[in-house]
Amino acid sequence: MPWGSAAVTPADPTQCKQEPGRFVPVINRNRCEGKQDCVDICPYNVFEMGTLPKDQRGGLNLQGRIKGFIHSWQQAFAVNAEACHACGLCVAACPEKAITLSRV
Repeated sequence: MPWGSAAVTPADPTQCKQEPGRFVPVINRNRCEGKQDCVDICPYNVFEMGTLPKDQRGGLNLQGRIKGFIHSWQQAFAVNAEACHACGLCVAACPEKAITLSRV
């Protein structure tokens, strides 16, 4: 587990009550530090870690650019957002409070 990350245990999918596709996770790029807690806790494999593309870095505020540089631009991506059941486990697990759920 990376330094500073909270211990996260895999989730029980029965906690998630919404049908998939009603909500999607939205990641605040200025806050995400790529600690992977959302990847580890999501029972539906909604998230993956990756490198924030250079063309998306320009829209970050100063704090976001500093965080990105320090963390080698590693961030979470909702690559399987349509599988989200809106259980909120990722929202609760994110130490930076970088994830919100948005109704589709």
